[in-house]
Amino acid sequence: MMFIAEIGMNHNGHFALAGELIRQAKLAGADVAKMQLGWRDGEGEINRLTPEIIAQLYRIAEFYQIELLFSVIRSDAWEMLRPFQPKRIKIASRTVNDHPDLVRGIVATGLPVIISLGMWQGEGLPFGEPENVSYLWCRSSYPAQPWDLTALPKSFDGSPYAGYSDHSLGIEVPLLAIARGARIIEKHFTLDKSDTTIRDHVLSATPDEFARMVTLGRGMRRYLDMAV
Repeated sequence: MMFIAEIGMNHNGHFALAGELIRQAKLAGADVAKMQLGWRDGEGEINRLTPEIIAQLYRIAEFYQIELLFSVIRSDAWEMLRPFQPKRIKIASRTVNDHPDLVRGIVATGLPVIISLGMWQGEGLPFGEPENVSYLWCRSSYPAQPWDLTALPKSFDGSPYAGYSDHSLGIEVPLLAIARGARIIEKHFTLDKSDTTIRDHVLSATPDEFARMVTLGRGMRRYLDMAV
């Protein structure tokens, strides 16, 4: 199992908060802390991350022994990130639609790539099934409601999806996905769900909730593996 704590833009543009979220993600049992590189809001970018800040975030993640992962949104974000020699790349579903050539170029590097398909409405898989690509089932509603999730795969085993990227309230749907065979779970992560700076806070898990999801999810996965 891989649990990804999706910090995204929940640092609200504050470096100190970003560092604390990485620390809390590790304490909550996450394997990966993920941030977004390249989102623009109406004022410019709430998550303006300079190379200097990125370097500091990598140092923080290394100190706490958690993998730091970035969603690459645009080509300029990819060019900024490449010198850091990332071990893995995440592709947001919007980037699948808006910048497919960028995604093909990243996939061609051979790096492990995780791709969410929340906004993909085409036939089949957008980039085929290269060995270095893991697709996540997703619904890009904020928050996703129960009726948005009725098409969640009944079984991830044998499906084109390695896991599930969650935008629902609570931790029930990620646990349902694990019960159905998902091996990668990405869940938004916050210290304060009442924060209204951006919409993602309310649909995120707090450290306590994330830790509960990890404990239950890993236990479920052990039983599933024993049953194979």
